[in-house]
Amino acid sequence: MEVGNAKCLDKGLVAWLTGLPGSGKTTIASIAAEMLRSEGYRVELLDGDWARKTVSEGAGFTREERTRHLKRIAWIARLLARNGVIVICSFVSPYKDARKMVRSIIEEETPFIEVYVKASLEEVIRRDPKGLYKKALKGEISHFTGITDPYEPPENPELALDTENEEPEESAQKLVTTIKKHLIEL
Repeated sequence: MEVGNAKCLDKGLVAWLTGLPGSGKTTIASIAAEMLRSEGYRVELLDGDWARKTVSEGAGFTREERTRHLKRIAWIARLLARNGVIVICSFVSPYKDARKMVRSIIEEETPFIEVYVKASLEEVIRRDPKGLYKKALKGEISHFTGITDPYEPPENPELALDTENEEPEESAQKLVTTIKKHLIEL
């Protein structure tokens, strides 16, 4: 159904982008969101920086604090998706068990697409868009994923994007294609 220029979905879905800091998650998510919006879809982008300034202000970076933080985001994403919104989440979400929890919360009501935004540690250190790796390597940041905390890559993501060998627009188009495929199956 369309209302005005907006495509109204009975049920949306959640695409959850996970990867090392600096792998390109938010860049890809932003481009994909704009592509979908230009076609009339209702899309919300939830990312780590936004979430830590709003719904999880003060959340830390220990395993327990990250898991609590991601649980909050999973519930927000689920609520939006069950109301016909395509939700693109961009979170490091480094632990397999936390991603499994997120999936279980969301899949009770809406489809969940795990997207692995893959880039080597060497590449993300080279990119270092926020200067965080530099600080972590100097010991100025504790619990930093990839340096002092582990990143556990997804074993069977619905989509893997290789940001070392793809331009952001190419990765975003793959994400949009995957989202549309899942919407057809709803």
